[in-house]
Amino acid sequence: MSLSAVLSADGPSPTPSDSPTPRVPSLQDAQESASNAAGWVEENWSTWLAIGLRVLLIVVIAAVLRVVVRRAITKLVDRMSRTGQAVDGGGLGGLLVNAERRRQRSQAIGSVLRSVASFLILGTAALMVLGTFQINLAPLLASAGVAGVAIGFGARNLVTDFLSGVFMILEDQYGVGDTIDAGVASGEVIEVGLRVTKLRGADGEIWYVRNGEVKRIGNLSQGWATANVDVTVRADEDLDEVKAVLVEVAERTSKEEPWNEFLWSPVEVLGLDSVLLDSMVVRVSAKTMPGKSLTVERELRWRIKRALDAAGIRIVGGATAAEDVAASAPDPTAGVAPPSAYASTVSPQSVAASPLPPPNVTK
Repeated sequence: MSLSAVLSADGPSPTPSDSPTPRVPSLQDAQESASNAAGWVEENWSTWLAIGLRVLLIVVIAAVLRVVVRRAITKLVDRMSRTGQAVDGGGLGGLLVNAERRRQRSQAIGSVLRSVASFLILGTAALMVLGTFQINLAPLLASAGVAGVAIGFGARNLVTDFLSGVFMILEDQYGVGDTIDAGVASGEVIEVGLRVTKLRGADGEIWYVRNGEVKRIGNLSQGWATANVDVTVRADEDLDEVKAVLVEVAERTSKEEPWNEFLWSPVEVLGLDSVLLDSMVVRVSAKTMPGKSLTVERELRWRIKRALDAAGIRIVGGATAAEDVAASAPDPTAGVAPPSAYASTVSPQSVAASPLPPPNVTK
């Protein structure tokens, strides 16, 4: 068969104008598509509904549990505050921890506990929601664990400061207004944080002390303070007279304002603290309001000095009498050497020490 016969049998060759046109969907195609979609929805609606109800249930339970736990923590903290106020309602206890400090401590503890509870509840709910959508949580938890370890190593100082601050607040080691000695710095506490404690030093400077760096705390504002005054007198003074003067000063100080409020116990003359050859030390002590020991000590020294001067009792270290000054003055002739026998040329010592005359060689 020839090539022309084959071409004629196949028909005329297609031209660009004879390309197929896009097929327009008919009404029947639309009905089939709608039927397929409805069938797919009908097959999966129960699964979607179950997932949605499960997620809704998890969210509702988490929200309700969070509200209940936060309210329980708030009531617990308020009850602890009221219990502490009732216990410390006495004269001494009311001064140890004031209402403002108790309120700040309660707020800090409640805030920390509520934050921890919210993090645990919401975090658990989020993981349960992801598990409902059939998301594999193993890689997520593994990644979170690795990231937590890395962050823990990198921010270990921050974590240490935070945990130390939490336990410091829970144990009520100190609060705003207390005077403390933190080892690295000392002063009055003006702000307490979970990471940093701010102190006001004696010269007005502000110290920022990290809670994790504090190894010991000396609180000078809790309980009571002690005012000690050592009175040094001469060893030949009458002890009974000295004690009588000190007791009179103590009684008069305890009755006057405002020292009767600063003193929480009578001023006591404890007795001889030390006895030396030329002096003896009598110790006076008293319990005072926290932070007022130095003030009471200065006032006691002032009053004791005036009372001893009025009674004629001498204090070691001071020139209290003219005879003491004269007795203690150096002798002007003590440094003059005695006259020497060699000063006179006719004395036997001078003659014996003089050189012999040269012999006469002339004849």
